[in-house]
Amino acid sequence: MNLDDFTDLIERPDGGVRRDAEERRGRVPLVEDALGRLDELGIWLATAQATSPVLPIRQPKVLLFAGDHGVAERQVSTRHAGTAVDLVRPVLAGTSPVAVLARGFDVPVRVVDMALDCDPDTLPADVVRHRVRRGSGPIDVEDALTAAEADAALEAGVALADEEADSGTDLVVLGDLSVGGTTVAATLIAALCGTDASVVTGRGGSPIDDLAWMRKCAAVRDALRRARLVLGDPAQLLAAVGGADIAAATGFLLQCAVRHTPVILDGVVSAAAALVAQRVAFRAPDWWLPGHLSSEPAQAKAYDRMAFEPLFDQGITVGEGVGALLALPFVRSAAALAAELPQTQVQVVEPAAEDTKPSDDAATSEAAKPVDSTEPADAVEATESAEATGSPSAKPE
Repeated sequence: MNLDDFTDLIERPDGGVRRDAEERRGRVPLVEDALGRLDELGIWLATAQATSPVLPIRQPKVLLFAGDHGVAERQVSTRHAGTAVDLVRPVLAGTSPVAVLARGFDVPVRVVDMALDCDPDTLPADVVRHRVRRGSGPIDVEDALTAAEADAALEAGVALADEEADSGTDLVVLGDLSVGGTTVAATLIAALCGTDASVVTGRGGSPIDDLAWMRKCAAVRDALRRARLVLGDPAQLLAAVGGADIAAATGFLLQCAVRHTPVILDGVVSAAAALVAQRVAFRAPDWWLPGHLSSEPAQAKAYDRMAFEPLFDQGITVGEGVGALLALPFVRSAAALAAELPQTQVQVVEPAAEDTKPSDDAATSEAAKPVDSTEPADAVEATESAEATGSPSAKPE
């Protein structure tokens, strides 16, 4: 897959629509900044939709890429390696936090298995049909994927973005279901931001103790040595220290930008995919929105690099798209306010019709001009006579 094509395929949102949306907001009888970031979000959504007034969000969807990462074998997580399927099953059963919230918001949830370390027959066919491999490799000592597997994962993400756009999905909440994913995300972000392992290594969704954090930091450090060798090629970077789920999310984000489908990002894994996608196409982040800030320092680093300001920081560490999904009602509220708040009427003053005849006021003004009576009539006549002969006139004494 030639990622360079995305540089030309991805455009910035329509600047004319942005101006229209800003002018529309200017006609609302509320002081500037009275609605805080709701104003900004309403304008962002209008430009993404290329229409003003903004349309309501009618068909959002939560999309979760699932996968196991071999680096979890280094005991960098409270979860055992190869157990991401235990995160997937509650989502499918409707008992996980994201499933409960999505049901309340009337938003469907789609789970995509890219590299779960389990028998595919134990999951529904529509969940496993895009699987690239069974678990990604341990990135501290070997590549996560082969070049062919990385391409397959990227292409799967592109295909999924097209599927969602073609089916009418008008906004995507992007999340992940993984074990070892935060270690991989930290490595990618550290490589792309040029920082050390200790700066980006966090304690994961289920906080790890100090010993586990040191093991995790060492794994990121070792993986960084390998990542720096392929920094110039995003596809090779994903193959070396990424994973099938993150590669698919990268392709998905890029194609969503091509299709003008807005995306709300969730945690550090989606932030890592976004940072790789930005390296591919610098205009792509205009189509994404950072939903919330987790406890992972790598996520804050990635958002800072992309000049993103998350909507929320509520200490949510559960992952699985929960933080991003909680941002959806806020975005919907912004759309409703931008579209439905009344505007002040702008009165247009018609220019007066021109009249070739002098107006009565003008005639009156001419008649009312004062006559200079400071000189006698004979002096005036003498002056006129002098002007006629070309000699200077003298004032009477």
